[in-house]
Amino acid sequence: MTQIPHAQLTTTQISVINESTVLTDAEVTPVVIALQQQVTNDFRPIWGIDAELKMIPQGSPAPAGTWWLVILDDSDQAGALGYHDLTPDGLPMGKVFAASDLKAGTSWSVTASHELLEMLADPNINLTVFAQNANTTGTLYAYEVCDACEDDRFGYQINNVLVSDFVYPAWFESFQVQGTQFDRMNKIQEPLQLLAGGYIGVFSVSDGSGWQQQTAEKVPLNMRHRGHVGSRRERRAILRTEWLTSLPLRKITNNAQQYKQHLQTIQRRKQAA
Repeated sequence: MTQIPHAQLTTTQISVINESTVLTDAEVTPVVIALQQQVTNDFRPIWGIDAELKMIPQGSPAPAGTWWLVILDDSDQAGALGYHDLTPDGLPMGKVFAASDLKAGTSWSVTASHELLEMLADPNINLTVFAQNANTTGTLYAYEVCDACEDDRFGYQINNVLVSDFVYPAWFESFQVQGTQFDRMNKIQEPLQLLAGGYIGVFSVSDGSGWQQQTAEKVPLNMRHRGHVGSRRERRAILRTEWLTSLPLRKITNNAQQYKQHLQTIQRRKQAA
């Protein structure tokens, strides 16, 4: 596969913001380092997309004009603090719900890798690939680069940090044959194949059903496939004019302090009960 010279690439600046109450900055920092290596060494040569990540310590403001990757507990905390669909500057933002992952027994670092790479590949969450199956019918496939191989078992280690597998452009190309590399870990054998635990958003252009999730297992969908409030899956199904910008940083900081105080109050009440 032809690789794009680094000199021809524009580097996106991404602030990694830790708002989680279950992860310290010391736990997040090595993951940010691993994600930077994944983008630089693995993702950029294949997709021609580059980024520079900067860890933002808790309580510190992110530089203006940067994209955000925000580490949160869950979607409820995201809403309480004021993290919505875009940064206050109207720029792309990804969310990682670390407490939700820990409760589910899944890797939050894989989720962070997943959200980062998909934000880089389709920052506006509006790209698709069209598979036409008749003169007047066909299916749009969401241009998501990690969903098909998202399960932790298909990830790989960078400096003892587990990161997500991701598909190559060939995964979206129906003419590609077996023997082509379709993903980083070379587990996928044909275009549009979904590995166990994988899924992809599909949109039938003829039946008016809107965005649906297609899974590898061909079983009824469960809550995991619906996506959290504010997730890429939810945002893809919402009109772009209905997206919300996040609150100003000062307001988010105040909300974060109040949120932690509320949690401390709840904990003290539990201990006193």
